[in-house]
Amino acid sequence: MFAGLFAGAASAADMRMPRKAPPPVAAPAAIWSGFYIGAMGGYATDNSDDFNGIDISAKGGFAGGTVGYNWQFGQWVLGLEGDAAWTGIKADANALGVFVEDRVRAWGTVRGRVGVAFDTVLLYATGGYAWMDNRIRIAVPALLVNISDSNYHHGWTAGAGVEWMFAPKWSFKAEYLYREFGSESYFGAPLFPGGIATGSIGFHSGQVGVNFHF
Repeated sequence: MFAGLFAGAASAADMRMPRKAPPPVAAPAAIWSGFYIGAMGGYATDNSDDFNGIDISAKGGFAGGTVGYNWQFGQWVLGLEGDAAWTGIKADANALGVFVEDRVRAWGTVRGRVGVAFDTVLLYATGGYAWMDNRIRIAVPALLVNISDSNYHHGWTAGAGVEWMFAPKWSFKAEYLYREFGSESYFGAPLFPGGIATGSIGFHSGQVGVNFHF
């Protein structure tokens, strides 16, 4: 009889104080919103194959800095980003004693980004404005001729990339960009009346970077 009473009392106590299961531990979500700065570098090749009839395809590396800002809405991430880089992109040709060198000394972009975040990974498309500082040099050693001219080219860029938040406030990104620049004229009057037009110039480039998020 007493055993039954104790059992009943214990059962009633269990009913009055139900045990709560511990809450599930959720993995912290990456917060992409905010300001960031970083460093980047990569390699580019010119998809043009001639300059005024001379085969002179440019290629080379580049390195510089990045600054940007993101807004995150659930999984969607919108952003603005600018970058600028010094480059070693160049090409040269030598025909009939005439030496031609084309060198991109610097370039940069101002782009929008639209992406989808999967926790610490962001997939995005990007596009916007592009510029480059270009110099062309022509030399004829036999005639002691060595002239050069520089111009800024303006155009557009588009591409896609992936960014990974590998540590709090730090991310690594890899992206592809296609840049196309409008034609500019070099060596105008009095050397060449009307100048020598380059035509449009396009580059394929791959680049990687590391960003610090504030």
